[in-house]
Amino acid sequence: MPLTPEQEAEISALRTTSQPTLRAVSEGMEAHLYKAHQVLDHGFVRVIDYMGDDAAICQAARVSYGKGTKSVQNDEGLIRYLMRHWHSTPFEMCEVKLHVKLPVFVARQWIRHRTANVNEYSARYSILDREFYIPQADALAAQSVVNNQGRGEVLQGEEAARVLRYLRDDAMTAYDHYEAMISQDGQQGLARELARMNLPANIYTQWYWKVDLHNLLHFLRLRADAHAQYEIRVYADAICAIVADWVPFAYKAFEDYRLGGAVLSATALEAVRRMLKGEEVTQENSGMSKGEWREFMAALK
Repeated sequence: MPLTPEQEAEISALRTTSQPTLRAVSEGMEAHLYKAHQVLDHGFVRVIDYMGDDAAICQAARVSYGKGTKSVQNDEGLIRYLMRHWHSTPFEMCEVKLHVKLPVFVARQWIRHRTANVNEYSARYSILDREFYIPQADALAAQSVVNNQGRGEVLQGEEAARVLRYLRDDAMTAYDHYEAMISQDGQQGLARELARMNLPANIYTQWYWKVDLHNLLHFLRLRADAHAQYEIRVYADAICAIVADWVPFAYKAFEDYRLGGAVLSATALEAVRRMLKGEEVTQENSGMSKGEWREFMAALK
């Protein structure tokens, strides 16, 4: 299960205890504090702490904070200007600390984003739980013949059942051996830091991940994209929903200019100009490679 009874009791206690504060508060984010949002079969994302809101972004951009000289429309317009022109430092004034439970192979993708502070559950000191990510049948797909990093057709029938059986059986066998190696029943038992190397990449780990909004949005732009691996994309989607409540103006601008927008090369932009003039532009006369043309057409559609 995503949360133990002890964790649920701790969260319940934290959510019923409030402290007066003079700092800026985002009402949307307050609703998410400590609450666990389930992801995959045993994973979750929950907000531990945060700093700043939409106003903090504007405050940093203006340097001096003249509250009487601004309006909601001005704030939203300023944030859209900052996003549109790739100004990053005002967004760095907001930070969030997340508690994430995720499969190890997802964590190894996630940690490639090296612009955060991370503290992970240590299998050197503690014993990992018998919890593994086992995909739903519709998430089992063959290797893509077009994209070496992607998936193709969904596996069907006996082939899908065979793969699921392998995943479950191998995970359980590996954990049985892990438990046997660290057991001290009548013997010393293997050190935990060595026994953990036998565990599969679909076992769950946990970490605290603290990041500023600028780098978080960069993470979401890549990982909430339709081409991202499903298992990390669902975490990004859950975080997107949290960010939308935390900094609604910033998130709307992010949706428009990053998630829903496209960056065109000079060659691609010239192709658009030629199309607008009524010219027939093809991959052969566009000056783009087959891959560039495919991505260009996908952006236009």
